[in-house]
Amino acid sequence: MPSLFRLLIFLGMIGGLAYGAMYSLAQYGELQPREITITVSPDKFIKN
Repeated sequence: MPSLFRLLIFLGMIGGLAYGAMYSLAQYGELQPREITITVSPDKFIKN
């Protein structure tokens, strides 16, 4: 049973680190807006 608790604690710590990394990237990352131009071929407009 102690090995189960150790596994759960380890998985919780890994999950907490991943959550903290995502939170810090979302809060402190600087986004730079930019324009995107995509050419769509006329074949995409034709319906069957």
